[in-house]
Parts: sequence; C-alpha cells; structure tokens
Amino acid sequence: MSLDPRSPVLSPRVGPNVGTKVRRRALGALAGLLGLAAAGFAPPAAAADTIPIIVKDTTAQYWQIVLAGARKAAKDLGVNVPEMGAQSEADIAGQISALENAVASRPTAIVISPTQFAALGPPITEAAKSVKIIGIDSAADSKAFTSFLTTDNVQGGRLAADALAEAVKAKTGKAEGPVALITSLPGVGSLDQRAKGFKETLASKYPGLKLVAERVADGQPTTGLNITTDLLTANPNLVGIFASNLTMAQGAGQAVAELKPEKLSLIGFDSDPKLVQFLKDGVISALIVQDPFRMGYDGVKTALAAAKGEKVPADVDTGVNLITKANLETPRAQELLNPKLN
Repeated sequence: MSLDPRSPVLSPRVGPNVGTKVRRRALGALAGLLGLAAAGFAPPAAAADTIPIIVKDTTAQYWQIVLAGARKAAKDLGVNVPEMGAQSEADIAGQISALENAVASRPTAIVISPTQFAALGPPITEAAKSVKIIGIDSAADSKAFTSFLTTDNVQGGRLAADALAEAVKAKTGKAEGPVALITSLPGVGSLDQRAKGFKETLASKYPGLKLVAERVADGQPTTGLNITTDLLTANPNLVGIFASNLTMAQGAGQAVAELKPEKLSLIGFDSDPKLVQFLKDGVISALIVQDPFRMGYDGVKTALAAAKGEKVPADVDTGVNLITKANLETPRAQELLNPKLN
C-alpha cells in the first residue's frame, strides 16, 4: 500500500481539484465581505472613551453651563460623557455615591467638582488609584488630582472687594461703612478662598469698610434671603454685602429687591437670568463671573489627554470677570452670561 498522502486509499474523497475549490470558496467569502462593506455594513467600531463628569448640583444654572461645555467637548472629541452629580450642593453623600458609581463603570477618566473640601478628599484619593481624576471649580483634601482647572477664587474675592468699594463710593460718596459677607456652605474650598480674598482686600485697601457680619448658610436661596433680611434689620446702616455664590446672591437679591435699602450695595458671584435682571434693575451693583463652560469643556479635554498618557498642566486658571451694568452688553459679557446650553 502506498503511504503517499495523495493516495486514494488514504484520501478516498480528495480529488485532484480540491485545492482549486477551496480557493474559490475563500475568494467567494472575501468578495461577500467586500460587498457588505460597499453596501454600508462594517465591523463594529471600537467603544468610545467614557469620561463621566460629576458636578455639585445637576439642577443649577451654573452647573448646567459646566455640563454644556462638557457636552461640546464630547461632540468635538468623540467621547462619551455621562453627566452625574447630586441635586443639591449640600448633598455630599450623594456626590460621593456618584463618584463610586463612576469608578465602578471603569471609565477612561473622571472629571469632578468636589462638593466639600474635607469629605471628598479620601474618596477622590481612593478613586485615583484606578483612574485619572481631573478636578474642576473647587478643591478637595487630596493630592491625587492629575490636573485641576478652576477660577482663582482668591482673586475673585479681591475683585468683589474692589467692586463693592467702588459701588459704595458711587452711592454714598466714600468707601466707608459697615459691610457683610454671606457664604453658602461651610468647608467649601472655593467659597473659603473667595472669603479670604475679600477680607484681605478690605483690610489692606479699604480700611474704611468694616466687616461687621459674616454668615454661613445651608446652600438654599431662601436661607440667603432670610439672612439678608436679618442683617438689614440688625444693621440699618449697612452699606454693602458680598454674597459669594449663586444661591446666596439669589436670596440676597430678593431681600434687597423687597426691602429697597437706599444705602446698600450688593455684589454677587456667578450668574443666571434672575441675577442678570437684578443687575439691570440696579438691585445688584456687580457680578463676579467665572467661565463654567470652559471648565466643562477643558475638563473633559484634559481628562482624555491625561488618560492617553499626554503631559497635562497640574493647575489651570480659567479666569474671573467683573460684570456691571456698564459692560453688560459687551460681546465678552454676553458670551459668559448666555452660553449655548445644547
């Protein structure tokens, strides 16, 4: 018996044209795949990078602008950006839970604005063991951020002191008299820095303006309204108030609009349509405005770059701006006050 593998005894079904037939089948399959591709069918694309963004309050105007910036970055960069966070800046536990859920999803990177400096520190440090963390807006007690993008909040407080002094002088003839500071929540890094800049500038540049009251609220506009009402009742000669974030400016503005104190000048921080209307009506003398759209956009952009191993800056100042009735209609003011949210 022949041991030649071509022997019909060992391969009774293999004919002389088998190689040709196999090649024809392979070519036919390849032609079929090419035909599918030509018809618009393609193999599944690789999954896009996912970069969750976790804000302090998903319902507030300021954070909606941050999220709009993140959405624009998602579109431009071709990444998925889940929008996460609590429904109140006071819900610290809710934000920690959002961070834990984001980490569990194994994202490419995470962008977060910590609600509270001390409480968010350990969770962020833990999260950074498995994923790049990019901070925006407010700091946390952690050294684990790959990059941090924020307003220079100390400078924001200084700018508020300058604006208050100018407004008081315009209304009373001199930058003198009792003033007050209203802070939204205790232990928030950005708010503490604003207070620091404000108080230092009063002491060094405007000794005639005396800080007679400093109040800390619970993050609710109604509390800001009540605090302002109480301050004006207890200090009828009050010439100025700095409300250092959006919700406190809303509440303080409402109180001033209702009580109409003649001598008082009010400076707010951040903006929404209500505060802009207060500015137009003269209820608020000036607004200190950040660039939340840029924070959202550049936060996502930086996160993607860091995840790819690119070198990113440790700290980025996203800018702070003074808006008054005089410059309200300028292009830059309108860009900051009315960004596109879609």
